[in-house]
Amino acid sequence: MDDSRVVPPPHVARPLRLAPFRGLMLAPGRIGDPASARAFARPYRDVSARLAAWQKRGQLHRDEHAAVYLHEYTSGGITVRGLVGALDISRRAVDRADRAIYPHEGVHPAQADELAERMAEMQMNPAPILLVHRGPAAARALLAEVLATAPDHQFTDRADQRHRIWAITDPAVLGSLDAALAGSRALIADGHHRYAAYLRLQQLHPGGSHDLGLAMLVDQDETPLFLGAIHRVLVGPTLAQLRAAAEQTGAEIEELPQEAAVAALGPDVLVATDGTAWATIRLAVPPVRAAVEVLHEDVVPRLPRPPVRVGYHHTVEEALAHASRSRGVAVLMPAPDFDLVLRIVADGRLLPEKATSFQPKPSVGVLIRSLLDERPAPPTPRPRRVTPRRRRP
Repeated sequence: MDDSRVVPPPHVARPLRLAPFRGLMLAPGRIGDPASARAFARPYRDVSARLAAWQKRGQLHRDEHAAVYLHEYTSGGITVRGLVGALDISRRAVDRADRAIYPHEGVHPAQADELAERMAEMQMNPAPILLVHRGPAAARALLAEVLATAPDHQFTDRADQRHRIWAITDPAVLGSLDAALAGSRALIADGHHRYAAYLRLQQLHPGGSHDLGLAMLVDQDETPLFLGAIHRVLVGPTLAQLRAAAEQTGAEIEELPQEAAVAALGPDVLVATDGTAWATIRLAVPPVRAAVEVLHEDVVPRLPRPPVRVGYHHTVEEALAHASRSRGVAVLMPAPDFDLVLRIVADGRLLPEKATSFQPKPSVGVLIRSLLDERPAPPTPRPRRVTPRRRRP
């Protein structure tokens, strides 16, 4: 079996529902600290015991009551706010109109299976996947009322993220949120492989705690995540070969100095360099496609040989440094448009791997879901009926 293949994950059916859960939260001094990652390290079956030990030492808080949480975090001057709950993944969509969750890229099955095994051993969802949607007005009105109250938690973590958290436990408010979100459709911003792992576990163990998976739902119109590009380094082809392949698709090539080339980057303009020469590649991009699709589906297949390796980098500096070390060609990408991504997934298509970078992501450890908290309580043993012995006369 080819473990490098990429496949589309299944689609969850509407209604979109976030169920309450009992949140676990690391102490603020632990959140954002790289050393805290050891709590979730091998052996995974010991993770729950480690966190229980941390709780005894006051390094972890466990809520007494199940809640859906409103989590607001600020990082690098960007404030993001979303609902964190246990996403109902128990039903699969039968057609496109029935879909509640839209992945925008495929997954590697082996990686998803590995994550599923890890979560099964941990009996825990360590962090929520990140979903974005156009929030309905009814949900915004409800959350505005929650925001008007004092948060249950407020702190700055070790990564300098500022957090405010409200635990929503009122049955009436939760019911109204359920109704408001039922018709929503959400895009996966981060966590495609964890989402696929959730579905794998649900398929193996339906009807229990695996019918749910931890998720954070962000209103992209209210507190939008920044949508950035992920640049490429193609190892193997030369800059001349990339230019020739692009020209075969009708692209226009122009050699420019570095500063002018980078300034020309745009929705249909890529910038390519081997560290010596710089060129802009103006692609023929139809309105319903993204530049990253044209690069991977039209240009790269026309190279004399496929790249030996494709590297992905979130900054121009990283891409240039890796291109220099690997003697590859750096391809600087434009940031994708959010509405275009929505149109692509609504059309039933997926973007190439590593096409988007939604930022900032919340620190790990703010909200954790333990599956052990959701196991049904064992039945109370019935008292044994003792029949007194008769005394002999």
